[in-house]
Amino acid sequence: MKATVLVAGGWGTALANVLADNGHEVALWTRSSEQAEEINQEHHNRKLPGHYLIHASVRATTSMEEAVQGSGLVLLAAPSSAMREVAKQLCAFVEPDMLIVHATKGFETHSLLPMSTVIASELPHMSAEKIVALSGPSHAEEVIVRSPTTIVVASSHIKSAEAAQDWLMNSYFRVYTNPDIKGAEVAGALKNIIAFGAGMSDGFGFGDNAKAALITRGLAEIARLGAAMGANPLTFAGLAGVGDLVATCTSKHSRNWRAGYAVAQGQSLDEVLGKMGMVVEGVKTTKAAVELAHRFKVDMPIAEQLHCVIFEGKSPKAAVEALMGRVKTHELEDIAKTNREKWLR
Repeated sequence: MKATVLVAGGWGTALANVLADNGHEVALWTRSSEQAEEINQEHHNRKLPGHYLIHASVRATTSMEEAVQGSGLVLLAAPSSAMREVAKQLCAFVEPDMLIVHATKGFETHSLLPMSTVIASELPHMSAEKIVALSGPSHAEEVIVRSPTTIVVASSHIKSAEAAQDWLMNSYFRVYTNPDIKGAEVAGALKNIIAFGAGMSDGFGFGDNAKAALITRGLAEIARLGAAMGANPLTFAGLAGVGDLVATCTSKHSRNWRAGYAVAQGQSLDEVLGKMGMVVEGVKTTKAAVELAHRFKVDMPIAEQLHCVIFEGKSPKAAVEALMGRVKTHELEDIAKTNREKWLR
């Protein structure tokens, strides 16, 4: 069958390779004719640094109509800031029976909406049940060389998740299903914030104790906000939650980790982002997370302090001191509150 991947970034290219390995004809859409030629003629993509060979069944095109026509699956891997524009362009060519999968971890900054909602709003003739979110610990640099990878596909409609599982799963790319699309999207977006903080921690040389604490308390913040937004707390103990968080906070493949590390080494954020030349989702997501935390009245001290560093000029050292000097509290605050009420009775 034919599958379409939008757009030809590093992650989109790696997923196109997975689909091609599964025997599908794959159309990879890009705006750049130069990039399309590179992929088609040389089977390489500079958006995925390194000498990674792209499957010969992956054909790049600058025509979205050509890319989408006749496809059973459309997989969107656009940055969160470009997702609405790409979905709007897709609307003219997508058919109601196509399966829509997105693999983007972030919120739309101005609306604070997750990607599935953004996509659904631009594809009004498509059922929301046909939209699936792909998440979990999955660096493009490892997927493209077929290293064992395990991810999750989430949808409100189990048949859609299972259909995505059938399209993508193979001997090196194991796919689980999850009915909690909201939880998968919240976890995938917010882990980028904690990864940025983990990079800063490593950049300062704080050691394993500090990073373990950051990951653990970061997961607590992610789960707290996710639950307030209606997600299933169990999702955060799975691949989309703790799995993706650990991978992103401990790997130099992670753009968010690398950005945080560079900032801790004294580089300005603008300088870091300019040098990387790739989207660092955690930067914009930090702003969205803090706004969502205020909206849902959820305490997110790590996100708050990172927001102060990124957007308000606070020194990283002062942010660490603020976190370490917080008023004493219970580790499991909600459980402790329930137990305290029992004790008092």
